Amino acid sequence: MKYSRSESGNIGLGQKGSVFSDTTDNLTPANGVFVAITVIDDATFSVLQPEEGDGVKYASTTTASSLGAGDGNEAIDSSNEFAAGTTIFGRYKSITLASGAIIAYIG
Repeated sequence: MKYSRSESGNIGLGQKGSVFSDTTDNLTPANGVFVAITVIDDATFSVLQPEEGDGVKYASTTTASSLGAGDGNEAIDSSNEFAAGTTIFGRYKSITLASGAIIAYIG
């Protein structure tokens, strides 16, 4: 399927849909990746798996981002709590909450 310039930009903004989760079930989009995650109720993640590609470019639970330099560039673990209202941007293929509630946008 071909997208117009406007439509392709909208996909990057999550306009292929969204899902709400407040459980520890794994979320994996059937078509695409999660491009943004908005925290609705303070949340922690047991899995935040970025899309595969050249180097890790997004904060995740698997490894530290390859873009950061210096101290503090660490993988996210379930002790890291994200406050309600926080939005995480990236390209994630899998999300599992340890606690809280989110809306994940598909792009």
